[in-house]
Amino acid sequence: MPITEFLERNAREFPNDISLVEINPEIKESRRVTWKEYELIEPTPQTSYRREITWSVFNEKANRFANLLIERGIKKGDKVAILMMNGLEWLPIYFGILKTGALAVPLNFRYSSDEIEYCVNLAEVDILVFGPSFIGRVEEIADRISKGRLLIYVGEGCPSFAEDYNSLSANCSSQSPNIELTDDDDAAIYFSSGTTGFPKAILHKHRSLVHSCKVEQNHHGQQKDDVFLCIPPLYHTGAKMHWFGSLLSGGKAVLLKGTKPEFVLEAVSKEKCTIVWLLVPWAQDILEAIESGKVNLDDYELSQWRLMHIGAQPVPQSLIKKWKSIFPNHAYDTNYGLSESIGPGCVHLGVENIHKVGAIGKAGYGWEVKIVDEHRNTVEKGGIGELAVKGPGVMTCYYRDEKATNEVLADGWLYTGDMAQEDEDGFIFLVDRKKDVIISGGENLYPVQIEDFIRTNDKVHDVAVIGLPDKRLGEIAAAIVELKEGQTMTKEEMDEFCLKLPRYKRPHEVIFADIPRNPTGKIEKPKLREKYGANKLIAEQNLG
Repeated sequence: MPITEFLERNAREFPNDISLVEINPEIKESRRVTWKEYELIEPTPQTSYRREITWSVFNEKANRFANLLIERGIKKGDKVAILMMNGLEWLPIYFGILKTGALAVPLNFRYSSDEIEYCVNLAEVDILVFGPSFIGRVEEIADRISKGRLLIYVGEGCPSFAEDYNSLSANCSSQSPNIELTDDDDAAIYFSSGTTGFPKAILHKHRSLVHSCKVEQNHHGQQKDDVFLCIPPLYHTGAKMHWFGSLLSGGKAVLLKGTKPEFVLEAVSKEKCTIVWLLVPWAQDILEAIESGKVNLDDYELSQWRLMHIGAQPVPQSLIKKWKSIFPNHAYDTNYGLSESIGPGCVHLGVENIHKVGAIGKAGYGWEVKIVDEHRNTVEKGGIGELAVKGPGVMTCYYRDEKATNEVLADGWLYTGDMAQEDEDGFIFLVDRKKDVIISGGENLYPVQIEDFIRTNDKVHDVAVIGLPDKRLGEIAAAIVELKEGQTMTKEEMDEFCLKLPRYKRPHEVIFADIPRNPTGKIEKPKLREKYGANKLIAEQNLG
C-alpha cells in the first residue's frame, strides 16, 4: 500500500479535523487566519502568525499539485525537488508529487547554489519547487538548471525566471489523479548530510515510507487526539518520519518556526501539544532558560505534554536526568536512525527503559541489528564494532552511485559507519562515528564518551571532541567547549575537571568556542577539524 492512501483515508474519515498548523512566533499575531481566508487573501506579515488546514484541504491541495504536474508532463518515475522552509504548503506539495508516481526530492535549506545544482543534476530532477528564501540562490544557477526543467515558485512576488505555484494550481482539479501505485514503486530521494563533501542521493520505495509510519506509531503510540509539535526541517527524514505517526493516526501536527525556549513552550501550551521531538541543543536551551529564570513554567499549560523524545545524535545522560527532574511526568524516548534507513526508529530505546538512559536501545519495530568487526563478523557482547541494521526501511541504493552502495549494503544489511557496543542486557550504546574515532598513540578514543563526561560540568553548554594531528602520537583529542551564557572557565579548570577521566582519554587541548551544528542538530565535526587542524599545522610549521 502506498503512503498516499493514508492521506486519502484521513480526508474521508476526518475531513473537517485540523491536520496541520503553522506558527511563526516572530510575527506579531493580529488575527487568526484559516485556510479559507488564505485562499482569498494572500497572507501578509501582519496576518500570517498562525495558519491551519484540515485533512480534506490538505488532500485537495495535494491533488491540485499532482494534476498540475501531470499537465506539465510529469509521469511515474520522474523527479520533483522541494527547496522550501517549513510551512503549510510543504507537505501537500510532497504528497502531490507522490500521487503522480513521481519521486519527491527534498533539498536541504542550507545548500549553496553549487550544492543545489549538484543535487538537482545527480537526482535527474525534472521540476524544482522553491520558496522565497531561495530566490537568490536559485537565480544564480537558473540559466543552467532551467534547461529542460520547470522552476515553480511558492510564495509572494514570483521572480521572472520561475512560474507561480498559486496561479498554476488554482484551476487544477482537486480530485485524485488515481495513478496506480504499489509498495515497490520508487517514492523519494533524500540526501545525506553532506558534511564530508557533496551529499549522496538516497533512494527509497513506498514500502520504506509506509514502514516508517508503522514504526513511529508502534514506538510512540500516537492516537487521534495526540498533537505533535514539529520543529526540525521537513526536508530531513527525521522530522517527516516522526510526523508520519500523526499521518497514521489522523492527529494534528504543529509546524513551529523558531526554536527559542519560550516559542516551544508557548506552542505546546496554546496548541495543547502532547508529543514534542527535540534536538539536544534545543532541550539544553529549555533547561538553561528554566534554570536562569528566563522562562517561568507557571506561565504555560503543559499538563497534557506526555512525551519528549530526542534523536539525530547521541544524547547526554546528564541532560535527560536534569529534564526528568524538572518534568517528572514526561515519558522519554530516543530513536536512532539514518536517512539510509528512512530516518529514526531502526534502533529504539522505548519509554519503558528510562533506566537505560544513554543507550540508543534495541532493534526497533520490524528491524534487526548486529555489531560487527572490520571483517563484518559479529563481535562478542561487550565488544565495540560497527552497527548494522536490516529491515523494510533500508534504502534501495545510493542513486547513480553503485560503488558507494556496495560499500554499505550487503545481503539486506546496511552498515551504518557508527561504532557501537552492546551491554549485558542487550541494549546498544552508540560509541561514535567510525570516521570520528581518534587513534592516539595506538589507543582508540571515542569522542562521544569524552563529550558525555565534559557535559556533566554545570558551566558547559555544548562540547565537541575532535582529533587533531600530532607528530608524536599521530592524533590527539581536542575538546571544543561552548560555555553557558555568563559563565567563564580556564583551560586549567577544564584540565582539572577531566582528571576523573582515564589519562589516555583526557583532552590534550581545550578550545573555548561555539559549536557549529547542522539543521538536524548534528555537530559539524569536519568543519571543526578543518579549522583547528589547519591552525595546529600552521603553528607547528612556525615552531619548526
